[in-house]
Amino acid sequence: MKTLLSPPSFDDVLRLLRAWRLWLFGALLGGLLGLAAYAVFPPNFRARASISVDFNVEQTWPNLPDREIFYFLDREARKLEEIAWSDEVLAAVSQESGLDVAALRDGTLTLSQPSDGGWHFYADSADSALAAKMASAWARAFTAKIHTSAAQFNAALEVTPTQIEDIPVARAVPRGAYALAGASLTLALLAFWLLAGKMQAK
Repeated sequence: MKTLLSPPSFDDVLRLLRAWRLWLFGALLGGLLGLAAYAVFPPNFRARASISVDFNVEQTWPNLPDREIFYFLDREARKLEEIAWSDEVLAAVSQESGLDVAALRDGTLTLSQPSDGGWHFYADSADSALAAKMASAWARAFTAKIHTSAAQFNAALEVTPTQIEDIPVARAVPRGAYALAGASLTLALLAFWLLAGKMQAK
């Protein structure tokens, strides 16, 4: 006996393909519903400040094996990450934003870093100006702390702000993602409805 959990047969697939008008209508309706959800419940704004981090390993230890370089970069990057999330650095962001440190750590701030290269400091807020202020403040506080703690790191370390003023701010989730999610969900529900209808007919 075939149930809804059984894999679809070739006839089931043909049945779904023949309903192309329904798919087109469902995709359009789902996309519009997704856009409506975006308009009614828009995602927060996300600002991004960027800093260039260069450990200059090749200049300091030109003959260091690749494995040792990997471990060195990982260890030094972890040190920098700890500083980025330290109480002292976040306190500076808290002072400018008015949010407490716990709130900043709880999803408001996000750090994206590839170890040696560009580090991105993200801040989310319903207020675009506040998001930009927090991201810029975080990047500046991080840079200042690294420069005052240079003795803890490799002497060749270079931390250079690349974009901390007039930084880009956009919605954390694009409008198109809402439309795509709405269309995908609607099409999935239609497929389930068509298969369920066939099972009941049998």
